[in-house]
Amino acid sequence: MSGLETYGVAELVRRRLPSALAELAELALDLRWTWSHAGDALWGGVDAGMWEDTRNPWLLLQTASVERLEKLAVDARFLDELQRLVEDRRTYLAAPPDPPIDATVAYFCMEFGLGAALPLYAGGLGILAGDYLKTASDLGLSAAGVGLLYQEGYFRQSIDAAGRQHETYAYIDPATLPIVPAQAADGKVVRVSIDLPGRKLWLRVWRARVGRVDLFLLDANDAANAPVDRGITATLYGGDAETRLLQEMVLGIGGLRALSAVGVAPAVLHLNEGHAAFAVLERARAFALEERTTFREALWATRAGTVFTTHTSVASAFDFFERDLMAKYFPSDGEFLAPLRISTDEVLRLGRLDPNDEAAPFAMPYLAFRGAALVNGVSDVHGTVSRQIFSALLPRWPEAEVPVSQVTNGVHVPSWDSAAADSLWTRACGKERWVGSVEALPEAVRCVPDDELWALRGEERHNLVTYARGRLRSQLARRGSPAATELGDVLDANVLTIGFARRFAEYKRPNLLLSDPDRLVRLLRDATHPVQLVIAGKAHPADERGKQLIADWIAFVNRPDVRGRAVFLEDYDMAVAEKLVEGVDVWLNTPRRPWEACGTSGMKVLVNGGLNLSALDGWWAEAFSKNCGWALDASTPDSDTEDARQLYALLEENVVPAFYDRDAAGIPQAWVKMIRASMAGLAPRFSSNRMLRQYVDRYYAPAARAFGDRAMDGAASARELARWSETLARHWPQIHFGDVQVDDTNDRPRLRASVYLGDVEPSSVRVEAYADARHQHERAVVEMYPTEALTGATGGHVYEAVVPASRQSSDFTVRVIPAHAAAIIPNELPLISWQR
Repeated sequence: MSGLETYGVAELVRRRLPSALAELAELALDLRWTWSHAGDALWGGVDAGMWEDTRNPWLLLQTASVERLEKLAVDARFLDELQRLVEDRRTYLAAPPDPPIDATVAYFCMEFGLGAALPLYAGGLGILAGDYLKTASDLGLSAAGVGLLYQEGYFRQSIDAAGRQHETYAYIDPATLPIVPAQAADGKVVRVSIDLPGRKLWLRVWRARVGRVDLFLLDANDAANAPVDRGITATLYGGDAETRLLQEMVLGIGGLRALSAVGVAPAVLHLNEGHAAFAVLERARAFALEERTTFREALWATRAGTVFTTHTSVASAFDFFERDLMAKYFPSDGEFLAPLRISTDEVLRLGRLDPNDEAAPFAMPYLAFRGAALVNGVSDVHGTVSRQIFSALLPRWPEAEVPVSQVTNGVHVPSWDSAAADSLWTRACGKERWVGSVEALPEAVRCVPDDELWALRGEERHNLVTYARGRLRSQLARRGSPAATELGDVLDANVLTIGFARRFAEYKRPNLLLSDPDRLVRLLRDATHPVQLVIAGKAHPADERGKQLIADWIAFVNRPDVRGRAVFLEDYDMAVAEKLVEGVDVWLNTPRRPWEACGTSGMKVLVNGGLNLSALDGWWAEAFSKNCGWALDASTPDSDTEDARQLYALLEENVVPAFYDRDAAGIPQAWVKMIRASMAGLAPRFSSNRMLRQYVDRYYAPAARAFGDRAMDGAASARELARWSETLARHWPQIHFGDVQVDDTNDRPRLRASVYLGDVEPSSVRVEAYADARHQHERAVVEMYPTEALTGATGGHVYEAVVPASRQSSDFTVRVIPAHAAAIIPNELPLISWQR
């Protein structure tokens, strides 16, 4: 079933359910079952085989026979369990928000990874977005996600006998997904449109319920569209530059129109990566038309309520579009720009590295940066890297003052804990431990006895071995391999198990552990202290080097002297990831610093008692301490040889001995001590609860207030800010400096500078004495104040300041920057003039 006929599926499912089972439909359409496993037994009771294969309750209800449903409708135990889940859901939905915020947040992302039943993700960005929505639901944040519904999504991986990756794109039937058509207040099914050259692009809008929040998904596969346009939302990260541009128009422009159509009016837009940056233009366009402002005034208003999170570590990975392509879809006389009375070039200026360089391509993250008042990276290291990248947009501003802060990512812990870990945490910390604040959790976990922690690891490792054997058996059977039935000795539930799973890309160095294959074999085959590896991951279809890295691992695991001690699991997805992070003893991550923006995969093992061995990059650079894991600490970016040496040494001298050094009861005391430190100290700290609370406190609450202030009274504040900025920019070239003198006669030096502002109002600027960080001294900024006017000069003033005696007066130089009580500088106006 496809096309418009899928719109009636939800109603058909409801009609075929016996009245006693009517509430099953609402439970099946609430994706809370992707992280709350209280209903697993219920869904398994409908069809155990289908539930195990698909983990999709909505599909269960469509495929269950009438006879089966009628039998369940008179099954007292099933009905009691159904009622229990219904009451649990009602209690969950009615819980008060924590922390409260009186504003709605719209969270835009190109991909969302909520579960295997909704395969709309490629990797870490989508998994983070899914964890974000789950956490927003748990905390009661008023939020709505906005993404795309792909006909095929991301590719599925298979590996041939020679070790080569093959990609398959499977059709995703909307009728089988736990989603329904979005409806407007009057009950009509929502469709929105975007004007394209010579035609209108119609977009269907779907709603996925994620506990207490909604995810709206846009789909170009509408019967009213031309065939070529129906394929715009076919594949995730597929197609050429024009397809990518159209997808991002659908996400940013169509996404905001969809929210408007369903009655969601967000105070805050959160752009999770630059793909959604066209929402900046659409929000300003809609505001300008509604409030009858200019586009620039509207941008001043809406920018205050926009947050941009960047995940990229190199500018070359940004989405760039050439001028001609942008002009094709944003013509000056087109539906989008003509009512605003702005030109294509005015839009392009927002996305160029140098706004005045007409030959420069348009970059989505540059638009997002200039269209957001608040910008953040996703770890401390990545914040530093991002300031370096975006410093090019703020010429002459010190890199330390580039307005990119950071909120380190976190993971939605209930989505990634095993059943055994969930039970242990419940005993130690209570059932609602991940719903509110996490401050009290560390102490509770520290009290868990050693034998319970070690028993947890044994059960989880055993489950992983069982799962890996079954998965490998299916892989080999698909290839027709006779070895498919001979897997009883593959892996061992009592052997130290190391997991490595991620996208196979050169910078992630997935083959660092293969630097010395024979040495690795000796580790795996040690007679008394053996090691085993579980490996998984995909390479981008166009990344031939990444595919070769996979082939190298396949060749290694197929060596006769390796067989049974290392496996490669095909088609890495959320289902595989869940099993790996639950069962491995050590999670290995070897990115080349500083290219790993955050790397949340290693966070997912924390709740299950797994330990991390990682390069000091991303989140691990913040998390690492010697009592909870191991680190590769090479000092140079090009450090493969040294990191490989360290990796083998750590395994041979630290990791393996610690795992096998047992007491009389068979418990490795040093290892369990590290498990306890990791679970108690790191799992709460790197949970998405902490992450989302930081977003609320540092970003959403201030952004909502600022947007409200600028939008009130007919956008009076935004209009005034636009006039102020335009006037200031016009007169800025007049600013220059005269003599700068230093009076060192007192204990604290006094700086005295002649500053000529010309026609710039003194109240519109701030004059400062600035000194860079140097030696043992931090960066210093001291405001200077006018003491007298300079005779015969237009706008000439003497400014003075007392500077710290701890710094040499020669360290300081004088500068002028914009100043306005309601403006965020330099985010919104990066003008700056220096004495030298």
